[in-house]
Amino acid sequence: MQFDRIGSRLRWTAVAVGVPLLLVTAGITGWRLTPQPEPTPAAQPVVEQPSPEESEAPEAPVPEETVPVAAPAPDDLPVVDYDPAPRGFPADPEPLDTTPLTEGVHPTRRIAAYTAPGGKPIAFLAPTISGVELTMPVVERRTGWTAVLLPSANRTLAWLPAGGFTTVPLRDQIVVERQHHRLTWYRGGRAVRSWQVSLGKRGQETPLGRTFVLGRTEPPDSVYGGVDIFALGAVPDDPDSVPTGLRGAHIGLHSWYHDGELGRNTTNGCIRLTKSGQRELLSEVRPGTEVVVVEQLPEPFPTA
Repeated sequence: MQFDRIGSRLRWTAVAVGVPLLLVTAGITGWRLTPQPEPTPAAQPVVEQPSPEESEAPEAPVPEETVPVAAPAPDDLPVVDYDPAPRGFPADPEPLDTTPLTEGVHPTRRIAAYTAPGGKPIAFLAPTISGVELTMPVVERRTGWTAVLLPSANRTLAWLPAGGFTTVPLRDQIVVERQHHRLTWYRGGRAVRSWQVSLGKRGQETPLGRTFVLGRTEPPDSVYGGVDIFALGAVPDDPDSVPTGLRGAHIGLHSWYHDGELGRNTTNGCIRLTKSGQRELLSEVRPGTEVVVVEQLPEPFPTA
């Protein structure tokens, strides 16, 4: 099952019954660098200075790096929400890269999202999506600009100019291997625990690539085993392939009322694991945490 949007409110669709959605996020924590003392200079030997005619020509000054200017964003640009994000943003250049993304961005006001440093503004990102505090993993940095994974889109980036957001540390990563039907939770680049999962059926495969935990919701029906559900930033690769009641849905990470389908492709694209595993992730993993879906991991998986 997956998230579904009906009208102006987000809902979970269970069988043919819509149920109101309540999303809850974890708090934001900051981080600080401790200044290091300057090293004490060692005594230098006396060196005889060359005569003027022996001196080399002075070095040319190094020009300062030019920061691409952010073009003003029109006020009528769309705001990224739970619906599919506007088209035109760049593709993630390394969608299957399993190097952990360890920093997230949280908008503190409405900020414009661009196609590239100094590129075209296409949409705004708000501090929340449907009342859920938004945190997006940082993929790349250039002078004055930050690239993040775009919510409500698959394998897509948005570039943000400086200002209007705070950064938060991300200590966890979730990696899903489609071939082995395995989900592994990493912390600090080291595996903590693995679970067998069920994934998307033929034609509704769980999307490959990097995404992230968008938020969480209470289970609307007993089929979810009474355990809260994670909504991811990803959406079905083929929106028309899912049942009508799931059109406009996001991919979910959740448990099920039984474990008989683990290790099989039986979902509409969502990732199902055991109830105990889902409870552990809910207690340990914060929104903004990176989720990477690959066919299989290289051996051995790199650790920090």
